[in-house]
Amino acid sequence: MTVTVKNKTPLVVPPAVRRRAGLRSGQEIEFRVSGGVISIRPKLPSADDEYTPEQRRIVDAQLAEGLADIKAGRVHGPFSTHKEFIASLHKEAKRLNRTKTKRSA
Repeated sequence: MTVTVKNKTPLVVPPAVRRRAGLRSGQEIEFRVSGGVISIRPKLPSADDEYTPEQRRIVDAQLAEGLADIKAGRVHGPFSTHKEFIASLHKEAKRLNRTKTKRSA
């Protein structure tokens, strides 16, 4: 499909082309130019657009908590093999079993 570019008229993308490209009404698009070729792409959401400010605060707090655990040494691994990982799990399970207290009836 071809269209003619005119001086004072905006360039219009025909509806059939928009449908084939999957563009919807109200969708943001971005234009890129490289070597005389114009590419029209849907604008991808940025990470800031993906979460509400409240959700972003929760995610940031959880990331900070995880980094604090790493700095304090409250992590296991990394493991070179799955056998090392399983051995570490067994060792941790034994340690947890030793710290359990029995309730009297």
